[in-house]
Amino acid sequence: MKNFASALWVETLKMRRSKVPLFTAIGFSMAPLAGGLFMVILKNPEAARAMGLISTKAQLLVGVADWNAYFNFLAQAVAAGGMVLFSIITTWVFGREFSDRTVKELLALPTSREIIVAAKFIVLSVWSILISALIFAVGIAVGTLVVLPGWSGELLGVSFVNIMGIVLLTLPLMSFVALLASMGRGYLPPFGWIILILFLANLSVILGWGDWFPWAIPGLFGGVAGPRAELLGLHSYIIIFAASIIGFAATYYWWRNADQAR
Repeated sequence: MKNFASALWVETLKMRRSKVPLFTAIGFSMAPLAGGLFMVILKNPEAARAMGLISTKAQLLVGVADWNAYFNFLAQAVAAGGMVLFSIITTWVFGREFSDRTVKELLALPTSREIIVAAKFIVLSVWSILISALIFAVGIAVGTLVVLPGWSGELLGVSFVNIMGIVLLTLPLMSFVALLASMGRGYLPPFGWIILILFLANLSVILGWGDWFPWAIPGLFGGVAGPRAELLGLHSYIIIFAASIIGFAATYYWWRNADQAR
């Protein structure tokens, strides 16, 4: 237990001393700000045209200017952007050991490899959840400043659960990113992986097989292609759970045998 606490503290310290959390938070904050801009355009179409902004495109992306549409936009942004953002975080947490050439020292510690990997997964999960919660809070602030109609406590609760559900479905799939960052000893392999996965996720949704493809399920949960109940079934959650277990097991196995893999 003491070794686990120490490993967790070390990973937390690495995160605190890095500027990556700040940059990822700033980058993800663009989503609620963009949504707020669309709402301003929809509320004032004439003024938007005078400024050279096109309200028709905003209407196609968002719909109408109210809290429900704004929260739906945030959910879709988290579903699409979260996959990329969480992959960047995971790549940094696992890949930096190789780019900084600290992996040899890490493997030489009297702490089990399983504890090291668990600490990394916990830190990246907490980090991602906190950033997502921050984005939701920024979204509320932006929507309040824009003075959107249709606010209700029930809508707030449902929207928060919806966005956090997307996050919790996306995070377990980061185990594959961690595996590739470890096997590839750096940043490039996981970046190539996420580009491929995003392409395949979009293709699976277009073909109507998104509910069977793990990386498309978080987006469908967020309503990017229609009502969730019509798109996902129990099999979807079983598939995402099974895929996550495979990813975690493979990552733990690689780290346990990392000495032979070097």
